[in-house]
This record gives sequence, structure tokens and C-alpha cells, in this order.
Amino acid sequence: MTVTQAAFRAAMLDPAAAVPVGIVNPDGKAASKRFDVYRNNVAVGLSDALEAAFPVVRKLVGDEFFRAMAGVYLRQHPPKTPLMMFYGDAMPRFLARFKPTQSFSYLPDIARIELAMRHAYHAADAAPIAAEALTALAPDALMGVRLRIAPATQLVSSNYPIHAIYRANTEPDAPKPVMQPEAVLIARTGFDPTLHLINGAAATCIAALQAGETLGQTIATADDSLDLGAVLGLLLAQGAVTEIY
Repeated sequence: MTVTQAAFRAAMLDPAAAVPVGIVNPDGKAASKRFDVYRNNVAVGLSDALEAAFPVVRKLVGDEFFRAMAGVYLRQHPPKTPLMMFYGDAMPRFLARFKPTQSFSYLPDIARIELAMRHAYHAADAAPIAAEALTALAPDALMGVRLRIAPATQLVSSNYPIHAIYRANTEPDAPKPVMQPEAVLIARTGFDPTLHLINGAAATCIAALQAGETLGQTIATADDSLDLGAVLGLLLAQGAVTEIY
């Protein structure tokens, strides 16, 4: 009997599932032990990939809890590609619904940071413009331009102190988080992404620029707390502006 891919995959990801009919040893008997070894190796490999992708989430919940949670995740969200560096994109949504983590209400946003860091790392290269190309423009002309933002540039906004929580779990002397909304900009100037704390107005501004709004349009709808000079300075310093158009 031929085993369908769907049946094989379902059994491979569920440790309680029986060996699919048709998976046999050379003697024609069900290859239970061999399939269990293969199934365990797959589960370990996927769990390892999730641990590598979400080290801060793992630290926050603990190793044992994370391993058990990863087992649930991989059954609900099997890989769609053989490239394990992209496995785990559904983790923020999973954490938002996963009942055992509901007391960690900030956890999905920490996962979003770790996903954004990974996407920034693997994003296409893009040569930044020189700061002078922007500062040389007259004020009237400046308001009419659009800025192309580098593909590696990522934003995460939250009702929780996600920047402080991330730092507290990655830096030995980081200050204790204070409960407040925070947003972060993730940029990549070399090979490794860096995390920058920004306010909500700056995050909204950068998102508008990413969406193709002109600087004038961005300012017109901005919050009074927006410091456009500081936002542009940060983007230019991080090599996040690749074109004026």
C-alpha cells in the first residue's frame, strides 16, 4: 500500500500516532522502531530550530517548558520549506493563543522582535545613501520626497516594555523593565541587526515612509511628539535609507 505524504507527515509530527500502513521492514512487518527513531530525530531537529530562532522567548519560559511548547507548535505549524532558518514565522500568533503562556502577555511581541531580527539578518543588501543627499535639499523640496527604506529595516510596536525586556534577557547589566509601551527599530548596517528604542510617533513615521508616503504627508498626520530630525538622523546613521525619489 502506498503511503500518502499527508498521512506520513501527520504521523511523523505526532508522537502518539501509529506508524502509517505501508511503512514496513524488509520482512514486511511494520517498521515501528525505525519510524519512531526517524520521528524523534525530526522533532528534535525542529525543536532545535525553534530554540535557535527564539532564545529570549526560551529564556523567559525556561528550557523544559519551551521544549514541550515546541512539540505543540511543530504539530500545529509543520515546516513549509526545508530552510530551517525561516521556520517559526507563526510563533507570535501561536503564543497569543497558547493558554499556558497567557500570563506572559508580552511574549508574542518578544517573539516578533526575534522574528524581525532574523528577517533583518537575511534581508537583501541595499546600499545606503549619503546623509548629504538628504540634508542638501531645500525645505520645500524635502517635504515632497519619498524615502526608500532598506529591506532589512523592521519595526515592532507593543503595549509592553519589549525593548527593556529584550535587553534584560540579553545584556548582563541592563536596567529593570518599567511597565510602559515601547517600540523598536531594527536595522542592519553590517552583517548583524541592531535594536533601537524609539517612541510610538517615530514608529508611525517610519511605517509611513516604508509605505511610500512623502515626508510632507508623514508630518501632516504625525503626532505632536514626533521629532522628524531625530528619526531621519537615526535612519541615516543606520544606513536604512537607500533612495530619495
